[in-house]
Amino acid sequence: MTVWSAPQSPFDLVQEPYFGDDWKILVCCQLLNMTTHVQVRKVLPALFETWPTAQAMTGADKDNLREMLKPLGLSNKRSAALIRFSGEYLQSEWKTAKDLYGIGKYGDDAWHIFCVGDWRDVEPNDQALNKYHDWLWETAEDA
Repeated sequence: MTVWSAPQSPFDLVQEPYFGDDWKILVCCQLLNMTTHVQVRKVLPALFETWPTAQAMTGADKDNLREMLKPLGLSNKRSAALIRFSGEYLQSEWKTAKDLYGIGKYGDDAWHIFCVGDWRDVEPNDQALNKYHDWLWETAEDA
């Protein structure tokens, strides 16, 4: 679904290694809610190795997923949300990321900035997204 290649920034945002994969970027956004990037970075490699796609996540063993997400807190809620979100990502007719379960303004802003490329139309509230967004304005050739 990605329609543009977001540039790598000097900020090393959690989502940057996953540019080009909308689902993984949105998973990152979900996991970043109510926890730190330090904690999320510890979980992502094993999570994406075990469930590398939305299709794989829809069939995730709930107990294994819950256990993997324990260090982030709210593991029951997070695991159920990731499975439901992944199913909707694959099967629903969504137009913007906030149409999907578990994706709010932060995830929708990130999707617009990193995946769609209409970053000029987004006004993020998140500190890290703001840094990246400001950097895009400063470095874009046609800004």
